[in-house]
Amino acid sequence: MRKFGVQLYSVRDEFRKDMWGTLRKVKAMGYDAVEFFWEFTHTAQEIKAALKDTGLQCCGWHTPWHYLQPGNLMGTITYNKIIGNAELTVPGLPGEMTGSKAAWLETAKLFNDVAAKLAPYGMRLSYHNHGEEFKTMEGDLPIRHLMDNTCPCIGLQLDNGNAFSAGADTDVYDPITRYPGRVRTIHHKPYSVEKGFATMIGEDDIDWARFFALCDKHQNVDWHIVEYEDEKYSQLEGIEICLKALRKLSV
Repeated sequence: MRKFGVQLYSVRDEFRKDMWGTLRKVKAMGYDAVEFFWEFTHTAQEIKAALKDTGLQCCGWHTPWHYLQPGNLMGTITYNKIIGNAELTVPGLPGEMTGSKAAWLETAKLFNDVAAKLAPYGMRLSYHNHGEEFKTMEGDLPIRHLMDNTCPCIGLQLDNGNAFSAGADTDVYDPITRYPGRVRTIHHKPYSVEKGFATMIGEDDIDWARFFALCDKHQNVDWHIVEYEDEKYSQLEGIEICLKALRKLSV
């Protein structure tokens, strides 16, 4: 049975105005979990209480790279322990860490080091892709420069819409077969060649039957996470429409 979460960046304006109310609305839509993003703007105890109140789980946190550095790492670990989160996902990196193949290889070493430090606390490290990681750099894709040189414990949070935005010929399905067992969470983000991100799940260019079939064969996905970025609907309406469509497509 697939489990569905939502990246709270999708409802960032609502969340910033009213965290508790937004989480209750998300739960009422039928979501099982939420993924938080960026800085810690509430105490860990507040987040823990809100999750308990709504019955939602935390399916990850988009964690700034500087939160994983030596001076901040233990605080990050403690915070996530309190809220019950085990998946720390890096949503982006400074340019000096991604500007060349050599930079990516050094970044892979740093990821391995951070993952080793997280492991004793039962926490795992993942990387969230954008479109740039699917554009050829020095003979291969940046996502391969990273994932081919990191330990199997490091996950790839595959954002299928972001990947597809690299170009119409992008093989968004390749990571699913290339990195078996490492796609623990997925971002389902609608994207079409014609409209870009201004579309909805089910109206986009993803071959959903193929996508889910490959996931079922090669991965053991913990969470299917919706991220909605268009302005056609309000933030709350958008994530509800996406969830309903995704449930139908994933049967």
